[in-house]
Amino acid sequence: MKNENIPEKIDRFISREAVFSYDSTTLLPNTIRKGRHHAHLNRTQDKAGLLVITSYPPRECGIATYSQDLITALNEKFSNSLSIHICALENGKETYDYPEEVKYTLDTSQVRSYLDLVEKINNDDHIQFVLIQHEFGFYKNQEQAFLQLLYEVVKPVVVVFHTVLPKPNEHLKQEVTNIVAASQSTVVMTNTSEEILVNDYGIARQKISVIAHGTHLVPHLSEKFLKEKYGLTGRKVLTTFGLLSSGKSVETTLNALPAIIKECPEVIFLVIGKTHPEVVKYEGEVYRASLVAKVKELGIEKHVKFINKYLPLPVLLEYLQLTDIYLFTTNDPNQAVSGTFVYAMSCGCPIISTPIPHAKEVLTKDTGIIFDFKNSTQLADAVNLLLNNYPLRKNIISNTLQKIVSTVWENSAVAYAILFEQVSGNKVKFQYNLPEINLNHLKAMTTEFGMIQFSKINDPDIKSGYTVDDNARALVATCMYFKTTSDEKSIGAIQKYLAFLKFCQRPKGNFLNYVDKEHHFTDQNQEVNLHDSNGRALWALGYVVSLKDILPEAIVTEAVAVFEHAMLNLKSIDSPRAMAFAIKGLFYFQKGKKSANHVAVAEVFADRLLKLYQHESNRDWLWYEGYMTYANSILPEAMLYAWLMTGKGIYKDTAQVSFDFLLSLIFNENGIEVISNKGWLQKGQEAGRFGEQPIDVAYTIMALSKFYDVFMDEEYHKKMEIAFNWFLGDNRLHQIIYNPCTGGCYDGLEETHVNLNQGAESTVSYLMARLTVEKYKNEQ
Repeated sequence: MKNENIPEKIDRFISREAVFSYDSTTLLPNTIRKGRHHAHLNRTQDKAGLLVITSYPPRECGIATYSQDLITALNEKFSNSLSIHICALENGKETYDYPEEVKYTLDTSQVRSYLDLVEKINNDDHIQFVLIQHEFGFYKNQEQAFLQLLYEVVKPVVVVFHTVLPKPNEHLKQEVTNIVAASQSTVVMTNTSEEILVNDYGIARQKISVIAHGTHLVPHLSEKFLKEKYGLTGRKVLTTFGLLSSGKSVETTLNALPAIIKECPEVIFLVIGKTHPEVVKYEGEVYRASLVAKVKELGIEKHVKFINKYLPLPVLLEYLQLTDIYLFTTNDPNQAVSGTFVYAMSCGCPIISTPIPHAKEVLTKDTGIIFDFKNSTQLADAVNLLLNNYPLRKNIISNTLQKIVSTVWENSAVAYAILFEQVSGNKVKFQYNLPEINLNHLKAMTTEFGMIQFSKINDPDIKSGYTVDDNARALVATCMYFKTTSDEKSIGAIQKYLAFLKFCQRPKGNFLNYVDKEHHFTDQNQEVNLHDSNGRALWALGYVVSLKDILPEAIVTEAVAVFEHAMLNLKSIDSPRAMAFAIKGLFYFQKGKKSANHVAVAEVFADRLLKLYQHESNRDWLWYEGYMTYANSILPEAMLYAWLMTGKGIYKDTAQVSFDFLLSLIFNENGIEVISNKGWLQKGQEAGRFGEQPIDVAYTIMALSKFYDVFMDEEYHKKMEIAFNWFLGDNRLHQIIYNPCTGGCYDGLEETHVNLNQGAESTVSYLMARLTVEKYKNEQ
């Protein structure tokens, strides 16, 4: 029945076309893979205002938690250019003591409250966008008032559907269609929900954006450590969590437990979470009591533990990380998405689930198992299969982490930022925040001997050993950190990385590169060319010497001695990049300790690079080789350093022309896309794509910084900012490469995903890039 308090005159609805200069009837792209927003780092600009209409803590419900997590992520990524306030939804029966970010409240049971909110939004000049979290129960009995709010708000509105019901009746279809028509864009969290809106509701695909439910980055702590912490040592842990209600069908697991215990007597089932407040309000603890009675009836008291608390997020994530199998047993086939489900996936839990649309979309034979609703026999069989097959369980964990990484909250924030820019007609551009400088993963990867080469996810792989390459870069990064922060605690690390280089230096002055976990040199040193490694060592040593005014004298003296010893072998290197790194090292050494001989050696190398350039370059190929591979920017950067040391103009001209040529190839509408390691770029051929490495982006940033400092060309500064944002999510996949949880950096951006491993090369490369841009963060 129509609510009589709703005005009937549709002409009272304010036309958005009359308010905004862009055409709001234009349909928006249906994915977040189009459109760029190359944000400036810490440039002053007016903040765009976002109002989020949602349930919000301390109210306890899944959407309140979802909104808080999303808002936290948006603030962490874009608070320099985005100001967020909340309008908290209330039902007229309860009020809450909200945090300061809650600016308004909406009593969803009162028409007047909707009208008042419209007036407040329209008169608030600080609000540019409105994001509404939609669940049918929120606006029950006031659907028309909610629809009027959508029409009368003159700011762009984005509606997020948390439930999308298939096969709607005509009334539901019309309700959803009206909501979509009154919004600039709608968001759903699964591809399945998008297909339902298109096929069952007739919604234009271009009006829909799919932004997955966010997940948390976790440090992936030791399962053994966490089980000891929570008193679960020696137990195989099954877990479910969330606000408890009969819809979770926990009894399905209880009925399966006897068969599971028979094969795995050490199993324990954790039921984490309070009873849903709405359930308590109308039913009390009847459902929980029935579960307790069922446990007693089955005689499984030693195998079930109820944790009747609303756990703090860090504690909850630790419970999930120690979980052997996560069980999702809902009996609602129309549940579109589950936050508990994706949180478990982010912690690497193998998942066994009933066939809700989200599970069918995410779980494959490689990432979990699906069983029929309320089928305890199937559930027991699935649990026993995984508990008795550790290799299968381990494989599922690896595949699950890879599948879920794209959905982390940081990526959700990037996706929403792009969407808000689109609904503004691209009049608003968001600015990435610079992450805090974080050495945690660098420290985790470093033993008393040096920096370990590889990492499995964020777990250092000591079996991979050590290299001069990584320890030379770590030495540069740690010296940069000390120069930036004057943190005396980093002196020990500088000494450690320097000692590693000295350990690897041979009597003739050259360096071996590969050292195993037992500190023995490996056969790989005889199998590959080590010139580039030797060049990197000289760069690191020279950089240490350049800081003679701030580093302890003993460290500088040691670096000078190792560098001078390396000079005995220096002229034998002929790799272009090795010569380039050597020039860079000679330049920095010269800043700390003048030597005409070192300048002469740099000139020899620069002349060799110049001859290579003159031989290979033509009108369409302004480069030193007939191909481009890795660390390309070091070549023009070295020519720039050679000019700064010698004053020879031809070095400067070659540096500028070749660097600008490189930049023309790696910057495009996607930002920066460095030369792919899947297929190097050959002269006269199309560049390969994908396989973008953090080290190449970092080297480009460092070169851009030097070119900007020398020539003060603003274009170099802009490109430096764009390149650094690649780490933060402004890349081809709109996914973070730097992991702010661990302080590590993913090993690469592939065609469809990021490489989750956070090895030494990538982590140190990010740190060098981050420390490079630090000095520009306050520029206006």
